Amino acid sequence: MSSPFTPQPTGSDRAAATSTAPQHLLATFPTYAGAERLVDTLSDRGFPVEHSRIVGNGLRSVEYVTGRLTSGRAALAGAATGAWIGLLIGLLIGLFSAGSTSALNIVGAVLIGALWWALFGYLAHRATHGRRDFTSVKGLEAEQYLVYVDADRADEAIRSGGLL
Repeated sequence: MSSPFTPQPTGSDRAAATSTAPQHLLATFPTYAGAERLVDTLSDRGFPVEHSRIVGNGLRSVEYVTGRLTSGRAALAGAATGAWIGLLIGLLIGLFSAGSTSALNIVGAVLIGALWWALFGYLAHRATHGRRDFTSVKGLEAEQYLVYVDADRADEAIRSGGLL
């Protein structure tokens, strides 16, 4: 069963992505960028790239720490979120109100949203009692990336990719 958040190929794309044709290993790369460059080169040279796959082996979760999180930064991040939400609500109110008050409604909604969310961000950070005083970005990485093509297209891919 696939995740509902994973884009699923449709129509002819699904047939290419789920091909059961025998595969030929074209190249191995230590980074995704290298594998991506090879497939891009194949595409630029006219190879039908729907017959290729990039496979990551040895997946691991990596968390990149991006900075220290203080109560002030938590409040500032909350204020920014609240301002956007307030802007959206203010614009919706402005659509349904008449007269010159629509600009005031928008500004008021932005300010109220920023203040409430700043308070919420501050209190939420204080409630953690310093258990997570940093910000980060999570991602998946692989130890290596393999580029496969359908076996019946391997010779064409080798010529197109300049691998000879």
